[in-house]
Amino acid sequence: MSKLSLKVVVAGRTYPLTVNPGEEAKVTKAAEDINRAIKSLQDNYAVKDMQDLLAMTALQLATRSTQVVGATPAQADYSDIENELEILSSEFDALK
Repeated sequence: MSKLSLKVVVAGRTYPLTVNPGEEAKVTKAAEDINRAIKSLQDNYAVKDMQDLLAMTALQLATRSTQVVGATPAQADYSDIENELEILSSEFDALK
């Protein structure tokens, strides 16, 4: 199965991704949700640090996904999300 190249912008940074066909809309919507959540946090709180905003957004989205799926935190598998967040965190650390 061939992969599609996709560029998404999260927190003002562009990330090139390779996704399976049919996942493009899902990934794009996820990036939009993240950016919307970051904007909401910026508007409502005096948080300026993007790493803090990303961590707060991850917590919000993970909590929301648990509620939607109906899983308890112990049942949910967040390993993919955790890996992506570690990559993002490392990239932000490299900018410092």
